[in-house]
Amino acid sequence: MSIRAILLRLYRLLRDQFGIDPIKALRSVRGLPRFVREYFRFRVSYTGRLELLPCLHDWHEEGGATKLEYFWQDLLVARSIFKAKPKKHVDVGSLVGGFVAHVASFREIEVFDVRRISTQIPGVTFKQADLMQPLAGMADYCDSLSCLHALEHFGLGRYGDPIDPKGFERGLENMAALLKNDGIFYLSVPIGVERVEFNGQRVFDPRAMIKLAMANALELRELMVIRQGGIVEALAADELRLSDLASQRYALGIFTFRKHAKV
Repeated sequence: MSIRAILLRLYRLLRDQFGIDPIKALRSVRGLPRFVREYFRFRVSYTGRLELLPCLHDWHEEGGATKLEYFWQDLLVARSIFKAKPKKHVDVGSLVGGFVAHVASFREIEVFDVRRISTQIPGVTFKQADLMQPLAGMADYCDSLSCLHALEHFGLGRYGDPIDPKGFERGLENMAALLKNDGIFYLSVPIGVERVEFNGQRVFDPRAMIKLAMANALELRELMVIRQGGIVEALAADELRLSDLASQRYALGIFTFRKHAKV
């Protein structure tokens, strides 16, 4: 691992787990002189009540986080579901404030998650469930299914789920069981050099993910890859491309599978 990669991981650890963001702190310090200048410029011509609420780094941000992989996966998969118009769509563990909200804006969606959601959300039906365990009586439950940036966490304990090194395999098997024949499954997971980054996530060899899906009667229809900076590519799932992806450090793969009847 390069020094740059190590520093980036250390930065993310400080920011996400300890609430310390050195980059934001430096930007805020850099913004202080401008804040002071503009405060006095405003105060000269304003006579009402004035309180301080410094926002010292927003000057340096774009108008939206359009380069993040979550932005692109949520948008692309939601558009696919809108176009497909399934009879019943179920989601497992995707971001409620992103993807689920996108889909709920134009259709009903049912959400399964190991964590509880106490808020009543229009268009969303929530069921608390651990998909590492079979859901009794729910075989052939839906004709459309999604699990975005979630399967890689199964069995690592991050979200209160039981520790299980094979949790992702059980999860995929149980999700495939929910899907009717000819149903569509939208799955996104980190892909690259296969590893576990405990207890955050797994990174999958895309060839292994496709093989596991095939064992559960899921046939690959499309593969899209989101690279750093929001670069989106639709790739042919040939051995050369898949091998190249498996040798890279990280990308996000969006797999679209169709379920077929087991022979």
